[in-house]
This record gives sequence, structure tokens and C-alpha cells, in this order.
Amino acid sequence: MEANLDSYCRTFLIKLSPNFVSYVLKSSVLRGKPKTALRFFAWAGSQKKYHHKLDCYVSLIELLSVCRDLDRIRCVLVKLKEMNFLMTSSAANCLIKSFGCLGMVDELLWVWRRMKENGIEPSLYTYNFLLNGLVNSMFIESAERVFEVMEVGKIAPDIVTYNTMIKGYCKGGKTQKAMEKFRAMEGRNVEPDKITYMTLIQGCYSEGDVDLCLGLYQEMEEKGLEIPPHAYSLVINGLCKGGKCMEGYAVFEHMIQKGCKANVANYTALIDSYVKCGSIEKAMKLFERMKNDGLEPDEVTYGVIVNGLCKSGRVEEAMEYFAFCEGRGMAVNAMFYSSLIDGLGKAGRLAEAERLFEKMVVKGCPQDSYCYNALIDALAKCGKADEALALFKKMEEEGCDQTVYTYTILISGLFKEHRNEEALKLWDTMIDKGITPNVASFRALSIGLCLSGKVARACKILDELAPMGVIPETAFEDMINVLCKAGRFKEACKLADGIVDRGREIPGRIRTVLINALRKAGNADLAMKLMHSKIGIGYDRMGSVKRRVKFRTLFDS
Repeated sequence: MEANLDSYCRTFLIKLSPNFVSYVLKSSVLRGKPKTALRFFAWAGSQKKYHHKLDCYVSLIELLSVCRDLDRIRCVLVKLKEMNFLMTSSAANCLIKSFGCLGMVDELLWVWRRMKENGIEPSLYTYNFLLNGLVNSMFIESAERVFEVMEVGKIAPDIVTYNTMIKGYCKGGKTQKAMEKFRAMEGRNVEPDKITYMTLIQGCYSEGDVDLCLGLYQEMEEKGLEIPPHAYSLVINGLCKGGKCMEGYAVFEHMIQKGCKANVANYTALIDSYVKCGSIEKAMKLFERMKNDGLEPDEVTYGVIVNGLCKSGRVEEAMEYFAFCEGRGMAVNAMFYSSLIDGLGKAGRLAEAERLFEKMVVKGCPQDSYCYNALIDALAKCGKADEALALFKKMEEEGCDQTVYTYTILISGLFKEHRNEEALKLWDTMIDKGITPNVASFRALSIGLCLSGKVARACKILDELAPMGVIPETAFEDMINVLCKAGRFKEACKLADGIVDRGREIPGRIRTVLINALRKAGNADLAMKLMHSKIGIGYDRMGSVKRRVKFRTLFDS
């Protein structure tokens, strides 16, 4: 290339000017060709009595920034600094824009300082490019200071400025600050646009704030702003994830009425939401509607359908869809297998569940913790605790995560087989491994301990876990109910006294729980006796001492 250019320029006595070099570097001919651009730049600089001007360097940096070639940009910038050019407003804006888009904060601030040194006043565009660069690099505090300067200076923030700040807050997970900036726009007579709302909806969705997502969407509707398909998808997905399938469906229908075509992801989110709400029939109707609309369900959609059918006991239908997906060569992942193993296990079809679990290895599908847990649960519920424990051991050997749910299944299964010490040992192992108990694991342990006559141990663990916030509000009620259901009324009363004496609950609340538990257990006589007495809430005087009448006196003759 260089030889051809030399020959051409000598033949026609042409010498390229810096303006022409800058023009060529900006042209579409060299776009996406950084090596060619650099060769052209170097060749032009080798001309006799020729020197690159500031605009040549700026144009080259712009071209390289489009290619995101940071190393070459830094090399060019070193040469630019050596030339010590007088900075111009247009060059500064171009450089700040280029460095800002790439998050090159040091280079960005160098240009800003050069502007100040050369007495160049920043324009609105300069401020916005600078803010964008700081925000892209997550220098949010620095961006805030620049924004504050604008608020009190001659150049007021515009919609782009506000949108940039809102983007920064949302990227940093500070949606509350983003909303504050959004509301402040009204006071400045800056009207939010589609980008403002889209940024906020995306931020609120990422933070799981479904109500705020919906509120922003409704504001867009009221203002008559165009709602892009992605905004609809975020709102629908957010509502569905929050268990609000009816509200999600309403937005879905409104989207279609507005002429925005639903996609596979929209349908899948709604189907999944209906499945989780237990409305399998509505989920299946939506699934059929999706196919009638000409949309082809993907493996995620089929996975949701298989899961929903298994949860509703329709395992045969789920198996048919599973076979259909395999026949079509779809990527059948662990979700399919875990759903089917769980469904077969709950249907008592343990042998089929085990075969399916082994089939995963043959098919090259990793056996994840969900699949292990589903089979362990099936084995434990069928009274095969030893096989469940063997699978638990294999899980550890394979390096598969043993979750709190894994331990909960086994603890519950061992207690049901009256293997109380093993269950307690497993609980201690879970704690030693740093796995935090949850509501379900505590319930399994407390119920198991109560039924095995270890009520005091259950209360001790309850006291230990209370500061961790994992004790369910119904913990005492569950324990009393279990004891009454098993006909252990004296132990239930003893537990009730212990709860009140520890200050865990007020006597009146526990008395109501005990009355209801006795009724549910079919012991109406004791329930009536407790109801029409001062037991639990009344007091007896023994000289100068006032003592509460214990629940255990219910059994005194």
C-alpha cells in the first residue's frame, strides 16, 4: 500500500495535507480496519515537510475506539501528548466521547485538564460525554460531583444528563437514588423520555422491585409514550416471577392489543407463573395458544410444561412431552430429568425414577443437586433411608453441592424411620459445614424431636436459632400440633409452659394454639376444659407470691 501511495503522489506531484489525512481517517473506507488506518497514518507522517495536526490524531483515536483497540489508542495518545498541541473544543469533545465510551477514565480526565489549561469552556455535549465516561467506568461519585457543578453553573443538565446519571445508579444497584433523580427532573422541567423509563424499569427488574416496575410501566401508558417490546417483557417477567400471574397476563393481553407481538419468552414466563400458582389447566391453554399463534416452543418452554405436569401428578403426559423433545433433538437438560424423577418418585414409581437418573449419565447430562435431591426424596419417602444415604455419599464424592434441602430431606426421612441419633448427627454435620438452616429444615428437626420425645432438645435448638431469623412464626404451633396429633397431650402442655416461661410467646396466644390443637386431634373434652378454665392465663396466690397456672395442670385430677 505504502509503495503505491508513494508512486501515485510522485507521479501526480501530490502532497497530502493534514486535513485530507483527517478526512480519510474519518471516512467509511477505513472503518473497522485499524491496521490499515495505522499504516496510512504512519505513511502520511513520513511525507517530506509534513506534520500531523491535532485533528489527525483525534480522527485516528476515534477510528480505533470504534474497534475498541485500547492498546493502540494508548500508543497514539502517548504521541499526541508529546506533540503538546493546543486543545480545541471540537477535539476535546471527540476525545472525551471516545474515551468515555471505552471507560478510559485516566485519559478522559487528561483531556478535561487540557481543556481547563487551554481556557476552553465545556459545552453541554462535553459534560454529557464526560458523565457517560465516568458512569461507564462506575465512577458514580465523580459523576455526581460533575452533575452538581452543572446544577449550579451556566449549563443546566438536560434529558441526556439525567438519563446518564439514572443509568449509573441503576448499574450500581442504587435504584432508590435513580428514582430520586427521576423525580427531581420534574422540578427542573425536564420531561422523562422512553430511555428514562426503560432504564428505570430494567434497574427495578434487576433489583426485584416488581411493584415499581409496574408503576413505571403504567406511567408510560398514562403519558402516551411508546412502550418497546423489551419493556413489556421485563414487566411481564417481573410480575410472573413475583407470583402475580393475573397481573402479568393483563399486561400480556394489553401488549397484544397495542399491536406488539408476543414472543416465546413472554409465553414461557406466563406458563411458568401459572404452573407455580398451581393453575396447570391455564398453563396448558396458554401453551396451546402459543403454538396456534405460530410460535415454536423451545426447550425452556417444554421444560416448564414437563415440570408443571409432574407437579400436578400428570406424569404420563410429562413423559410424552419428554419423549417428544428427545425425538426432536432438543437440548434436554437437568431440569427435565429432575422434574420427572420428582414426579415419578411422588407417584411411587421409584424404579422408573432410578432408571431415569442413570439414563442421565448415558446421555451425558450432568446430574445436578436438583436431580440428586429429587431421587433422595423419593427414596426417603419410600422408607429406603439407607439407599438415600448411599446416594447422599455419592453426591459428595461427585462434588455435587449438598444443599440445605438435601439435609432436610434426609433428616425428615431418618426421623420417620425412628433413627433419631443419625438424624441429629446429620443436623450437626450440616451446621459444621456452614450450611445455614432454613424454615423447612428446622420444622423437620423440631417435629422429629418432638415425636421422639426430645422436646427439651427441640426447644434448646429453637433458642439457638432464634437470633438467626430462621425460626418460622408458626414453629411453636407446629410442635404443639404434632404432639397433640400423636396423642401426647401432656408433652404438648409441658412444651406450652416452656415456651411461655422462656418469654417466646404470650400465654393467651399459646392457650389458643393449644385449644385448637386439641380440637384438631379430636380431644374436644380437654379443649373445652381448657377453654372454660383459667389454666395458662390465670394466676394463683401462694401467700404473697403470684404464680401463673401452668398448662400441665390440665391433667391434674
